[in-house]
Amino acid sequence: MHTDPPLDPADWEEFRALGKRIVDDIADHLAGLRERPVWQPVPEDVRASFRAGLPAKGMPMADVYEEFRTTVLPFPRGNIHPRFWGWANGSGVPVAAYGDLLASVINCTLGSGGNAAMMVEQQVIEWLQQALRWPAAGSGLLTSGASMGQVTALAAARVAKAPSARPSAGPSAGFRDEGAVASGVQFTVYGSEETHHSVDKAVELLGIGRRFFRKVPVDRAFRIDVGALRAAIRADREAGLHPLCLIGNAGTVNTGAIDPLRTLLEIAREEDLWYHVDGAFGAFAQLLPSHRALLDGLAEADSLVCDLHKWLYMPFDVSCLLIRSEGVLEEAFSSSADYISSTAAGPSAYPVAFSDRGIEQSRRFRALKVWFALKTHGIGAFAEAIAANVAQVAHLAARVDAADDLELVARSDLNVACFRYVWPGAAPDAADRVNRGILNRLQTEGLAMPSHTVLDGKFVLRVADNNHRTDVTDFDFLIAQVQAIGAELRAAEEDAGPAGPAPTAGGR
Repeated sequence: MHTDPPLDPADWEEFRALGKRIVDDIADHLAGLRERPVWQPVPEDVRASFRAGLPAKGMPMADVYEEFRTTVLPFPRGNIHPRFWGWANGSGVPVAAYGDLLASVINCTLGSGGNAAMMVEQQVIEWLQQALRWPAAGSGLLTSGASMGQVTALAAARVAKAPSARPSAGPSAGFRDEGAVASGVQFTVYGSEETHHSVDKAVELLGIGRRFFRKVPVDRAFRIDVGALRAAIRADREAGLHPLCLIGNAGTVNTGAIDPLRTLLEIAREEDLWYHVDGAFGAFAQLLPSHRALLDGLAEADSLVCDLHKWLYMPFDVSCLLIRSEGVLEEAFSSSADYISSTAAGPSAYPVAFSDRGIEQSRRFRALKVWFALKTHGIGAFAEAIAANVAQVAHLAARVDAADDLELVARSDLNVACFRYVWPGAAPDAADRVNRGILNRLQTEGLAMPSHTVLDGKFVLRVADNNHRTDVTDFDFLIAQVQAIGAELRAAEEDAGPAGPAPTAGGR
């Protein structure tokens, strides 16, 4: 006689009823987002609940859900809220959550093997190639985020462009066997000083060294200085170093600046460098005919990263690395062992192995939520949402430009704008204190969630609009709040005199 599996529900009807309740609660929660704070601090009693020890015995799953509902659900990061524009977080398409649920139910790992989940990921990669006007002959891989994509792309570049330690074996075999030390190579990588910090991690992990990531100065629009780039490459060659990779930014995280991608492509080809484009969010502007000229050269790169959980609004996490030439990732990452060898028939006969395209052998079924969302809405709906975000940030920038008490510090052609509160005769440290105070109030009172950065020595509020729930009235609200809080804090500065008020907590 069979016994029930010990970790399956004892009562499937109870399991079914809880699932229905959870879906009902989720729908109510999402429908009422606008009425809630964007963010709120976690109270101490709730914090204390997360310090409880490991449960020795279980509790009813309905009680676990109730604890989630009272201790986790009310205190999120806030990025699903219509007035969240911090950092570069996406807002989450609701139907994609069903994809994540179903992916967990069937619980496939997508390293290798012939099954429908593998085919869904292949199809999603092909759809992204079409959406981004990428060569169909290329290859790709879904990853957790652009950070993993940068590591994977630079590892592929290192193998593809490395001089061979054993020429007869070919570059990939020689380098992978012998490593950089045996070949006597010191690689260098190039990108603007606005390049995302994940590249610092990538060059560290790959043994290139952060000192050999050449952070090239930028112009007044925060784009890479091409003359300085050429000089850096020339100097490194003269010093006996091995220039490896040039990184172009299709939307820097700081300001949304787009490097001259076509010019960088030409330099990479002239210098025989791997050309990698970081399009973590900006690559999806390819969906807009109005923006394709700005991204000219992107689709001819050797590799491209783009985060679907940013400007394609997918739930975390899902990103994509596209490679121009088929087989390049396998050259860098394929491995063999008896327990993963191929067979003549059955699942192990399947010709694609995503584990041979990157680091991970065990891989989540990230593709299903993307498949669900694209099937449900179509790529045109996502293009419309992206166009709306661009228009919303243009509206914000116009409102800032028209205000006497606001200054537009940086504005991209994409979805990023940086601005601050100003007043005549403000000392730089006083202006920074007031803008830090504005950010602190906006965030901690749950009013709105811009983030911050420092540009030209100024502390500024930074808006990155990757939010499909935002509309222009949300930015009108933001402007009104910044002006009201700014006026209040400015008055406190002026009352306090030259020394300024006592320091207060600033934004994160």
